[in-house]
Amino acid sequence: MGMTSPPDPDLTTSEQLDEDELGKDPLEEGVEPPEDWAAADRFGMTPREEREGETLDERLAEEEPDVYGNPREAVMSEQLRGRTVAILATDGVEQVELTEPKAAVERAGGKALLVSLEDGEIQAMNADVNPADTFAVDVTVDRADADDFDALILPGGTTNPDKLRQNGLAVSLVHDFFEAGKPVAAICHGPWLLVEADVVRGRTLTSYPSVRTDIRNAGGTVVDKEVVIDGGLVTSRNPDDLPAFCEALVREFAEAQP
Repeated sequence: MGMTSPPDPDLTTSEQLDEDELGKDPLEEGVEPPEDWAAADRFGMTPREEREGETLDERLAEEEPDVYGNPREAVMSEQLRGRTVAILATDGVEQVELTEPKAAVERAGGKALLVSLEDGEIQAMNADVNPADTFAVDVTVDRADADDFDALILPGGTTNPDKLRQNGLAVSLVHDFFEAGKPVAAICHGPWLLVEADVVRGRTLTSYPSVRTDIRNAGGTVVDKEVVIDGGLVTSRNPDDLPAFCEALVREFAEAQP
């Protein structure tokens, strides 16, 4: 039997399990396959593919209770109590990448505030081009201070981070979170702001494919994983990764010093 690879420090537990569960094709090793092995294991869906589209709530409901017998939902409901998280976004933000992380923070007992360029509301989008809902701004960037928050979330949507990275105050705010050693989570096109703030150098992260050249040019290392954690930075590729992204950001935010 082939040895499974050692755990990758940049992957969450669920991600490492996906790689281990796939294993090697026993036929290629010239041995008789196990009784429960079937061709579907080679050509069917991977565990990650089977989870695609699953919400964070659904994933938590399937997990075993913790060592004290508490449901995972109950454990997560207390993780961010007393914490305040900034979500930096503007017009063009991908709606689900704003609402799902916000809901995850609130389910974990935290408070999430929308920080944007101007007062009023921002226009969210579905699939990048279809207008969706509008969301009220809680704090403008000229009044936002990293010291007032415990963590930062950067949603995607093509035009959202493209507008934000052209605003010096928004870029400075992102940089301040890193300078303060506070955790940051970015998904899809969100890492464009990380590039502009010059905080990806020497880090490993993931993003939407069209952002990856910019990350490499800024000194970062890109991997194609549903979620990557590197020293308080959580990144994911696209909306399909939201369950893993939300789970990882809640746990990373909770582990950080308040």
